[in-house]
Order: sequence, then C-alpha cells, then structure tokens
Amino acid sequence: MSPEWMQGAPKEYDSVLVANRGEIAVRVLRAVKESGLRAVAVYSEADSESLHVEIADEAVLLPGESLSENYLNAEAIIEAAKSTGANAIHPGYGFLSERADFAREVSENGIIWIGPDAESIEIMGDKISARSRMISSGVPVIPGDEVAIPEGGAHLGPLAVAAAKVGYPLLLKASAGGGGKGMRVVREPKMLRTEYEAAAREAAAAFGDGTVYVERLLTGARHVEIQVLADSTGNCIHLNERDCSLQRRHQKVIEEAPSPAVSNSVRESMGKAAVMAAKAVNYVGAGTVEFLLSSNGDFYFLEMNTRLQVEHPVTEMITGVDLVQKQLEIAAGLEMGISQSEVPLSGHAIEARIYAEDATRGFLPAIGKLSTWITPSGPGIRVDSGVRQGDEVTVNFDPMLAKLVVHAPTRKAALRRMDVALSNFVALGVVTNIGFLRNALSHPAFISGNVTTDLLDSSDISEFSDPEPPIEALVSIAEAALRMGLDKTHAGASSNPVDEHTGHSGDPFRTLSRSYP
Repeated sequence: MSPEWMQGAPKEYDSVLVANRGEIAVRVLRAVKESGLRAVAVYSEADSESLHVEIADEAVLLPGESLSENYLNAEAIIEAAKSTGANAIHPGYGFLSERADFAREVSENGIIWIGPDAESIEIMGDKISARSRMISSGVPVIPGDEVAIPEGGAHLGPLAVAAAKVGYPLLLKASAGGGGKGMRVVREPKMLRTEYEAAAREAAAAFGDGTVYVERLLTGARHVEIQVLADSTGNCIHLNERDCSLQRRHQKVIEEAPSPAVSNSVRESMGKAAVMAAKAVNYVGAGTVEFLLSSNGDFYFLEMNTRLQVEHPVTEMITGVDLVQKQLEIAAGLEMGISQSEVPLSGHAIEARIYAEDATRGFLPAIGKLSTWITPSGPGIRVDSGVRQGDEVTVNFDPMLAKLVVHAPTRKAALRRMDVALSNFVALGVVTNIGFLRNALSHPAFISGNVTTDLLDSSDISEFSDPEPPIEALVSIAEAALRMGLDKTHAGASSNPVDEHTGHSGDPFRTLSRSYP
C-alpha cells in the first residue's frame, strides 16, 4: 500500500528498487524508507556485504562478475523489480541512469521510472542534438562547428575544416556520455589526428559510440551549473547554482554553492536559461544544466545531466529542499509544491569528494581495508558514504569513499568548517586524497574564489600534495587506536540527539522538510 502522502496521486507506488550501489544507493534507499516506501537493493557478488545491501528491506543478487552482467544489465534489474514486487525504479547516477533505452524499457514493463522520460534523456544525452535544441530555444552555446564524425569514417579532412573554422585551442568531445571521458584538448594542428583517435577510442569504449564533435576551448572559464526541478503539470523552477570549477582532467573535485563568481543578475539570467533548456525538451524530474562562465560574465550551455548529480547535497544544504524526496513526489505525478519565488538561498555549502587514491602518484586508485573509519560530525556537517569501518576497498568500482559536505552562514565560515572537518576525518588502511583536499582548499586561488577549470591541470600538483606516511605506519596507528579503545571513545563522545528518521546522531537532513503534498 502506498504511503499516505501519495494516496490519490496519478501514479501510486509502494516499493522502489534502487538500480545502483555505493554512496548514492545508500542515499536513495534511506530517502525511500523515510518516505514510507519499501526499499529494494540490487548487488553483485563483490558487493554482498556492502552497506546499501544492509539497509535495504530486500536485496537481489545480480548475476555475473562484470558490470555488463550486473549493474549494467537492464534485463536483470527489471526482472529483480518484478520478482520483488517493486513497482518503481530509481537509477541514482552513473550506470544506467542516463540510458534512454533503459528508461523506455522500464516504462514498457509497467514500472514507474523515477526520472525524466526517455525522449528527454535521448536528446540531452547526445551533445550534438542537445546543442541544436539549445540554439533553436535561444540558450547561449559555446562557439563551435556542427560536425559529427562517425567512428570509422574518414576524419582528417572534416576535422581540419572544422578546426580551422572554430580556431585553436579547441576541444574534441564525445557526443555521448560525460564524466570527462572522450574529451581531448587540441592546442595546435599537428595534435589533431592523434587526439581525435584517442577521444574516439575512449568514447567508443565508455559509451559504445565513438562520435566526436568540435568546439572552442574556453580558457580561464568557470564551470557553473544550475539545478532544475520540473513536474508533469508544467511547473519548472531552478534552485540556484553550484560552482564546480575545481576539476582534475574534467572530473570535479570540490563543489560549492552559491558560486563566488556569480552576481545576482547573472544568477537570474543563468537560472532563466536553465529553465528554458529544460522546457525545450519537456523535462520532468530533477536535472542539472551545466554552463561555462567566462571572465567577462558571459555564459554558455555545456550539457544537461538528466539525473541526480553527485554534488546535489550542496544545493540541498542552501535551499532546504530534499531533491530525492522531490523526485519521488514528481514520479507519482504530484506537483513539486514549490514555486520559483519560494526557493530560499541560505548560507554557503561546500562539498569535497573523499577518494581512495594517491595524489603523490598521479592519483592512482588505492586499495586496502578500512581499518579505521571515523567521519566528522557536528552542526552543519554531512557525510554521504557507502562504506564503513572494516570494508575492503577494491579496484572493481569507482574509488569515491564519501562526500563530505559542510554548511555555514558565510563562505569564509564554510571554508573553516570544511578544513576542521577534513582534519577530523580518519581513514586508515587505505591511501586517500584528504590531505590533497585540505591543500586545495587552502590554495590562494580557492580562498579568493578565483578558481578556473584549468587550475589543477595547469599547476604543479606537488603544490597541493603532501607525502603520505608509509602504509605500515598508518596500519600500526590504526591497530593501536583500536587497542586503546579509540573507536569506543569516539562512539560515546557525541552529544547530538539521535534523528528519529535515520537512527543516526547529527543527521544533516534534520533541517529539511519531510512534509508531503
């Protein structure tokens, strides 16, 4: 039976399968349970002891060892939903979340898809069709050439023509997918052939489509994105911006909201453009429109992510809007219950991604057992994670261990809170990027709010990295801490009240509304 808040909705459901793993699966599963819905997880054999399996009401083992056999196996996931009676599927992010064919197949099987419809995903998932739609809708786009070179086609001639028209430096981008894959910077003509072949090869491997297009490379720009929400009744709003300019190889490292580079007038203009972009594809659900912001205040459409973003918590912290809750409401056919004028903007939030990686060795992924895992807590601190103490960190999946999010009345106060929180984050047994994050946050460019997307890639990484102590020393410290009862001391030291919804102390969602229409 559907919960009270959903009864009478156009599309009622009572059970949600989360087609994902790790941190985002934990985040969504908890929101599902808090909403009075039954939470179903899927997992691979390697994830059999994972946190997301533990917290679910029911979990289904997916076959095979490879991703294509389990988490990317649309047929197996739909069958898992049917066998457990789950009448809705939430894809999280990554994996199948932006696969139009999966969204279509879910709906064709009579299961509610918690996300935009397949057509919207399809249009925005292809960068060439998205660009064309934005141009026709009046959304500013990056100067470029509408050239598409299919994999295996003669490429040098069309590329040279497009490059001459666009001008150097330029960016070759995979038409399908995202996450920095299939992207290559070309600074001079002699690089064109080799970089195209590398981009096409990577795009084909990652997305099954090697089509690449050409656009001008904007140097010294910022990456600013707008969170949008739209329901099936025609309401569409934005929830202000996030600044994701601190990147490494096109991968976001630290995000914050609001952007220190965005004025009220630019925020209004960018927000209107994002809503225009969403309406241009009849978007329904939560999505993100990404822009590049030039130094003179001009902004250009980059792409639209037709899913929940990794960095969505910073928007939740400054607005008090639980985006997953809103996804659940919108999927039921309900109105979102908030107008543009009602969207608050309170304080400043920063998110740092905690990775198992070695910054001193080219950010190589690290493996090991989390012998000690103590996350910071306190006012304005939120930790979203899919791991716990004792878990094995392997190379099978993305190396992100957690997202540390802080909120404070001002940016200066948020920076201080983040530094203290990082200093109190204890992860022993595996090398992490915590030291790198602290150094990046204390860099003069970040403190001043003048970060551009090329800062890390154009800098000597030693500026941001401290040598890690030997792993043997870290393990010894962890073992000594456990013998001394440090874990017990920490567990009993918190005076934060236990949150009635999650059972955890210091729950960051205690300030978010849980009222439903």
